[in-house]
Amino acid sequence: MSEAISARAARDPLSATPARRAAGRVLGPLLPYVLHLRPAEWPIMAGHTALGWCLAAGLVWPDRIAALGLLAWVVALNGGTLALNSAFDRDEDDVAYLRQPPPVPVGLAVVSFALMLLGLAITWQAPVGFRWAYAICALLSIAYSVPPLRLKAVAGADWVINILGFGVISPYAGWALFGRPLTAPMGIVFLAFGALFAAFYPLTQLYQMDADRERGDRTLAIRLGVGSSLSVAVLGVGVAFGMLAGAALASGWGGREAWLRWGLLFLAGLGWIVVLGPWYLRGRGWSSRDHQRGMYHALGAWALTDVAVLLAWTA
Repeated sequence: MSEAISARAARDPLSATPARRAAGRVLGPLLPYVLHLRPAEWPIMAGHTALGWCLAAGLVWPDRIAALGLLAWVVALNGGTLALNSAFDRDEDDVAYLRQPPPVPVGLAVVSFALMLLGLAITWQAPVGFRWAYAICALLSIAYSVPPLRLKAVAGADWVINILGFGVISPYAGWALFGRPLTAPMGIVFLAFGALFAAFYPLTQLYQMDADRERGDRTLAIRLGVGSSLSVAVLGVGVAFGMLAGAALASGWGGREAWLRWGLLFLAGLGWIVVLGPWYLRGRGWSSRDHQRGMYHALGAWALTDVAVLLAWTA
């Protein structure tokens, strides 16, 4: 019996795991649409966007409008963006946050557009700064994935779009949900996350270089190569933590809590050193699977940075 299930899973990505088989019994034909929304990524986006809310409001639960805004940002905009990317990439190998992707279902691009528009509609009562952030990121998503622009295939342009969308605008959107004017130190913090994503983004492409070459996409990692991509990552992390230090000074950290705040930033930086050190020294000889594993380790360092920034500025 178990051998039969394993054989079927090898042929059918929708049966690849017990979780997918259970979800398939509930969702039926909707399952491939949901998988291409890549729900495994949602906690990451939720944490990064909620960071902005907590920096503005403190460690309090969001009200109804803010909760709807966070839900729309994570599921409708972010999920729709990832599904839109799937609709035009049509990957058969593993992609970020989706192993063994199922074949692209009929109308996935239309569903993605509709979901992003629905998200904008249900957050129309949100503060204007959040609505502008949502609309800008939706346009960036379309420009990134959809021909004839398809800036994903343009080395450098793909990088800038992701720096802006995930790195800078996502935490700002969380901040904007509170309706509070942006302060200079927080502006520096959000720009620092842009620099951090400048470091992280090439790392997400290293294990997909072969598939991107076959599709004709000239991504940043392909242009740079493995060694230079890792150098960009190291430089970006250094710039990001330099900016976080500048934001800390602009915030006037002092008193007995200052050592704790600086210690949190130090621990986050140490996490990146642990991840990038071996990768930079030995990564030129790594396999695609090694690079994929490294990407998920870097994602852990990112999550650690989110937590460190949250605690450092709310302690």
